[in-house]
Amino acid sequence: MSTEQRALPSSDPSRRDFFKIGLVASAGLTLAALVPSALAATGDPTKSAPVFEPNAFVRISEDNTVTVMCKHTEMGQGTYTGLPTIVAEELDADWSQIRAEGAPANAKLYNNLFWGKAQGTGGSSAIANSFAQLRQAGATARAMLIAAAAKQWNVAADSISVAKGVVLHKASGKKATFGSLAKLAATMPVPTDVKFKDPKQYVYVGKKVPRTDSVAKTSGSAIFTQDLKLPGMLTALVAHPPRFGAKVKTFDPTKAKAVRGVVAVVAIPTGVAVVAKDFWSAKKGRDALTVEWDESQATKTSSAELITQYRALAQTPGAVAKKVGDAASTLAKCTKRVDAEFEFPFLAHASMEPLNCVVQISKDGCEVWNGEQNQTGDQFAISAALGIRPDQVKLNQLFVGGSFGRRANPKSDYLLEAVSIAKAINQGATAGVPVKMLWTREDDMAGGYYRPLYVHRISAGVDAQGKPLAWQQRIVGQSIAAGTPFEPMMVQNGVDVTSVEGAANLPYAIPNLQVELHSPRVGIPIQWWRSVGSTHTAFSTETIMDDLAKLAGKDPVAFRTELLAKFPRHLSVMKLAADKAGWGKPLAPGKPGERRGRGIAVHESFNTFVAQVAEVTVASDGSFTVDRVVCAVDCGIIINPDVVVAQMEGGIGYGLSAALSGSITLTDGVVDQSNFHDYPVLRLPEMPKVEVHTVASTENPTGVGEPATPVIAPAVGNALFAATGKRLRKLPFQTSELKA
Repeated sequence: MSTEQRALPSSDPSRRDFFKIGLVASAGLTLAALVPSALAATGDPTKSAPVFEPNAFVRISEDNTVTVMCKHTEMGQGTYTGLPTIVAEELDADWSQIRAEGAPANAKLYNNLFWGKAQGTGGSSAIANSFAQLRQAGATARAMLIAAAAKQWNVAADSISVAKGVVLHKASGKKATFGSLAKLAATMPVPTDVKFKDPKQYVYVGKKVPRTDSVAKTSGSAIFTQDLKLPGMLTALVAHPPRFGAKVKTFDPTKAKAVRGVVAVVAIPTGVAVVAKDFWSAKKGRDALTVEWDESQATKTSSAELITQYRALAQTPGAVAKKVGDAASTLAKCTKRVDAEFEFPFLAHASMEPLNCVVQISKDGCEVWNGEQNQTGDQFAISAALGIRPDQVKLNQLFVGGSFGRRANPKSDYLLEAVSIAKAINQGATAGVPVKMLWTREDDMAGGYYRPLYVHRISAGVDAQGKPLAWQQRIVGQSIAAGTPFEPMMVQNGVDVTSVEGAANLPYAIPNLQVELHSPRVGIPIQWWRSVGSTHTAFSTETIMDDLAKLAGKDPVAFRTELLAKFPRHLSVMKLAADKAGWGKPLAPGKPGERRGRGIAVHESFNTFVAQVAEVTVASDGSFTVDRVVCAVDCGIIINPDVVVAQMEGGIGYGLSAALSGSITLTDGVVDQSNFHDYPVLRLPEMPKVEVHTVASTENPTGVGEPATPVIAPAVGNALFAATGKRLRKLPFQTSELKA
């Protein structure tokens, strides 16, 4: 999921440039947030600190525990392991000491350095924006512990070493734990210049260390929003309108209130909330509720109608996102060309934990407990709704059972819904009753904020020697940023950068290239979905690259190799994946009547480079299996290889799920799907064997949560073409088109 703010310079849409700009522009904020002197003690200089807090990220207790404050949400992606690993490395702590804790909402201390003065998790940015910051935090704490030991032992600081959580003066044999030095260390001056470890000395970075959340999650002791219980807490479910844009006209609460356990039925901006003592009572109460909806402003379009409209738009010029040379006139000169149209449906995030949130309003402000992904945006939205200051909104960060972008809603939709319920039932109360607002799976599936529906049209051609001459691409789909606080930064000259990423920065050497965009206004709520624009651009561009290779009469890997000379990181992952997959060697034959094929795709997203080779087996009726996926990834310095492998595997599974069956459709404005029976997600038997290979690198680390997802669909599509000679350009794949 992504809430990364990206710039699209008029001459070059390279997100790599923005990545560098973000680091430079945030440097002052980084240092200011890193070592606030007030955190070096308790805040009262007359009292001894109960813990050692050299900066906003490290807390060392007298019991020798090292707590790392994680400003990024743990959604299963390994944040609570990766971030503490960086601190533990520079601190020279023992891994058994390390604990992870969600940082409070405080953008002054915990801003995402790529987002400016905003705190949040998205765009695969957790490790990337925290690496230098947490190295500094760990090294600072280490230096202050050494200073404390030097003072206590009356020895030179440079004669002291630290290893596995023990501070040692080798000459005298004196040693101390972090906890025993904590009080004294808290009184030491905060150093302004610290020395980082040589990577050759790394003990944790680049090595497999146990996840900090594994025991809690496997034992059931981990606290997700669903697990939270507060004294007197009530549970609320909301009856939402069946069509987006509809409002409550009238409702009759009589039958709902008659359900045992129901406490209140209240109208809120998004529908009617039934508040009860428990979930089942709220559910039965909602089922009994009678609501008449005002649909005068409701969206009543159907997916088929949108596809027809989008196809027509794709035939017309759009806002120019990238222009090199003259693609339109050069296409006429191409010896061979391909003209293709691609369709991509709406997609639900479908995380295992549906949306939920606990809210308590009091005279002092508002306290929230949830899996928080957009702290700053949500703080401001809630404060505006309640007429209080943002600092009166306290957000408690809990574990999240998946999000894929959904909880980083730019309009804070589900949080404001929970707040409106708590406000409605606590009118005039000085200490409000806490309310847990829950969405059922059906609510979650039909509740909107999907990956947008898109249509692409690409025309491309090669010359007599098989070299690509021209590429013209038109993309049609809703703008994710339009109408949100991100629009001024993410929409430039009519181009939403999230709609064209992966296409406007196409790495291949094509002398004449033009990418255009249409962003129609449609009343279907949409937002980012795991890997955002690359979810559709990777499929269309990598499919066309295979088409051009065929027109040129060249092997797909050899063809790409010629065009990636100026992009060595793309090239290296592609070669690695191809080599490990045995590219060029024949596949083992299938059973009689089966056809087998191998396909490749390579793509950059969030400054991480991924290539995948997929192997498929197609039956005579068109059904197929994805048997094996070989994945190569270059994500810079690897913090934890096991987490990288897990995220590649998870991203492949998520992307494959969408490619095989993911589709949200609407009929007369009503969502057709309601649960996993009609929006199926990948099952274990469908998961291919996955091999992950990493590229050794000294580049700064980049994200791994999203970049595997967009690559799997084109790799599989190209493999199906290799097996059958039939090209599929619509997702999810229609197996009927593959019949022998």
